[in-house]
Amino acid sequence: MEHTPTQLQIWLLAARPKTLPAAAAPVIVGTAVAVSEGVFSFGPALAALLGALLLQIGANLANDVFDFKKGADATGRLGPLRVTQAGLLSPGQVMAGMWLTFGLAALVGLYLVVVGGWPIVAIGILSIISAIAYTGGPFPLGYNGLGDLFVFIFFGLVAVCGTYYVQAGTVSAAAFWAAVPMCLLSTAILVVNNLRDVDTDRAVGKKTLAVRLGARGAQVEYLLLLGFSYAIPPLMWLMSVSTPGAMLAWLSLPLVGPLAQSIMRQKGRPLNQALAGTARLELAYGFLFSVGVMIF
Repeated sequence: MEHTPTQLQIWLLAARPKTLPAAAAPVIVGTAVAVSEGVFSFGPALAALLGALLLQIGANLANDVFDFKKGADATGRLGPLRVTQAGLLSPGQVMAGMWLTFGLAALVGLYLVVVGGWPIVAIGILSIISAIAYTGGPFPLGYNGLGDLFVFIFFGLVAVCGTYYVQAGTVSAAAFWAAVPMCLLSTAILVVNNLRDVDTDRAVGKKTLAVRLGARGAQVEYLLLLGFSYAIPPLMWLMSVSTPGAMLAWLSLPLVGPLAQSIMRQKGRPLNQALAGTARLELAYGFLFSVGVMIF
């Protein structure tokens, strides 16, 4: 007998929980830097984490419904199931879920505005607009080769520096540099996603950076992103921005080899494993980096 998913299971599928490490890791790193510099504050740190998770879920719902409306999921999707495309939820239901999620994120943001002032208003508004504009609106970022830049800014710089800012009221050099590997690894996750879909995206006119660069160019981009991310901890140490503890992130290096091989040798649906693996790499890197800067 075929199993019929419950509404809760469908909404969990729509939320795409496997993507949430990309939202959590930068907040963990920003908080770890705050701890290491003696400016940690529990309430703002927790709110930053909750807000980041809600923004990620809202962006996932937006991508689900807007890709469906634009026809990007109509031709043999290779990635995880999309609930709108599969008919599990209507476009209206997913849109309502998207606005509810962004509304909850805005409520969390109100607390952070009290803590951090007007810069948090700007960050919150820009984050929600950009999450929608990634696949929605008249000039969707993801369809015009700007998705990588969007992820670099919002899932790295904004997430880490914003988390630090709501606790310290400023952004230190260590917080800025700690954001860079999170920028790079978050972008690497998107690169795998777009490399997997390069042929189907090209067929529907979705001009991601992977489509523009070609498969080989996207593979090189991925390797460079990972390589530069591991160059940051020793650079921070040499610049006296951080202690040698940041080098603990290098303990995640054994995860890199299998991912690099997968990226260079596989195509299409098998890259879903590399996609999940890159998300795990970011989480492992962020956790190890955080432990290192806090205890050394």
